[in-house]
Amino acid sequence: MPAPLLLVTSLGPDEEAKWRAALAAAMPDEVIATDLGIDSERAEIRRAVEIAIVANPSPGSIRDLPRLQWVQSLWAGVDAVLADATVPDVPLVRLVDPSLARAMAEAVAAAVLYLHRDLPFYAAQQRRGEWRPHAVRSADRRRITILGMGEMGRASAAVLKAIGFPVQGWNRSGAECDGFPVRSGLEGLRTALAETDILVNLLPLTPTTRGLLNRDVFQRLPPGAGFVNYGRGAHVIDADLLEALGTGAIGHAVLDVFETEPLPENHRFWTTPGVTILPHVAAPTNLVSAAEIVAATVRTYRLTGCIPRGVSRDRGY
Repeated sequence: MPAPLLLVTSLGPDEEAKWRAALAAAMPDEVIATDLGIDSERAEIRRAVEIAIVANPSPGSIRDLPRLQWVQSLWAGVDAVLADATVPDVPLVRLVDPSLARAMAEAVAAAVLYLHRDLPFYAAQQRRGEWRPHAVRSADRRRITILGMGEMGRASAAVLKAIGFPVQGWNRSGAECDGFPVRSGLEGLRTALAETDILVNLLPLTPTTRGLLNRDVFQRLPPGAGFVNYGRGAHVIDADLLEALGTGAIGHAVLDVFETEPLPENHRFWTTPGVTILPHVAAPTNLVSAAEIVAATVRTYRLTGCIPRGVSRDRGY
């Protein structure tokens, strides 16, 4: 019998049980253990385990696994795992799920259209009991820049292009993307910002992207630009965004991610005009499809012994 798979999460008991059930259904021939139970059983499992499946594991929770070959994340983002210095130096594989990219593309399109068609203005007018139409700007005159042109960025750009928006991307590497202009580097970012009516952030969180969205970035956008953050909360300097909202540099911000989640009840975002708050719902992981993807990777490893390629720890993705 192959060594058990170790499921390690910081999820609540009910949510972890759902993940364990989904993984068990996708891998009926595998034994899926959690880091619970009596100490002797835990020690035996930890000595034998070759694959750890994780969802935001607590720091230190996947150390001391002497036979560990690789770590499979159940999330697309792996910044929390990379931030744990105790994680063994083995491949860390992030989840690449086409359903996540489709969900993110839907969320990006919804947010961009929400800003493009001035729905925040109409919502404010409704609260005041005011009936006043605004001029409609055509999609082909609303310029969109997407920061981060990975699977989710490319899927989002394709949907926006199909609607009629001119779309450009920005990434770290300068890698080309069929059908879309892509800029890179600091000068490329500055050029892109000047040509942006709605800025969408889908970047991974890395040491070089942490705090990237700051006063300088917001001031380089055309006045009143829209901002959508579906990346990570730590990309944004909150005080700088609040300042930009106050001065009108940013007309409206749609925020789905925050450095502290849930967003503290006393945070100024709750009461600042021009902010739409979402509770980290842009692209939730689909249990069934994620479990099937993980199962396929595990089966390949069992059959061939080939360890899947992990993320670059230097780049952070």
